[in-house]
Amino acid sequence: MDVTTIKMKEVPKEDRPRERLLAHGPGALSNQELLAILLGSGTHRENVHQLAEKVLRHFEGLRMLRDVTIEELTNIKGIGQVKGINILAAVEFGKRIEHFKEKERYVIRSPEDGADYVMEEMCRLKQEHFVVLFLNTKNQIIHRQTIFIGSLNASIVHPREVYREAVRRSAASIICAHNHPSGDPSPSQEDIHVTKRLLESGKMIGIELLDHLIIGDHKFISLKEKGYL
Repeated sequence: MDVTTIKMKEVPKEDRPRERLLAHGPGALSNQELLAILLGSGTHRENVHQLAEKVLRHFEGLRMLRDVTIEELTNIKGIGQVKGINILAAVEFGKRIEHFKEKERYVIRSPEDGADYVMEEMCRLKQEHFVVLFLNTKNQIIHRQTIFIGSLNASIVHPREVYREAVRRSAASIICAHNHPSGDPSPSQEDIHVTKRLLESGKMIGIELLDHLIIGDHKFISLKEKGYL
């Protein structure tokens, strides 16, 4: 019996796995659809969905794929070396993510802790750098990012840029730091103005600004200790 194989280009765009992933996220895709993305294409006899279904049937779903070998994959008709390598790499990547253990995170307990974390790098900079440390609920640093480089200015250090990253990282609080290339960490009026603006914005969205550190030549000033927070 002659069975006509449906080609991917004949499948409605909204039903194709890549388009569905972009529209709804990877969690909305079935195992077959995710595998179809890895395979990339089918054969002249099977479209990529049918090939993905055949592979999953062969390995009883995901159960046996965990320890699959390249030989086992390429023994399946339609799975050449390239497709097999793509599947093998994805399986290994999943294993590594599963077993990944983060290094012990740096904990901020005082302004000195925050200053120590950035001092060696920032005290040598020839331009002003505005850096934000993003912390979790245990005051551990989960991310560090340079927001901008240049003279501190409220029009440039916009709370939107700072707190957008904080929300993305699910940070509970932040510590800001910027350096004075002159070596004198004394705060300017602009430093104080930027700090108060960030403080108020953080209160509105529920992410606390713990401190703003100004880094000089192996010395620092905490605007929290100075009473500006």
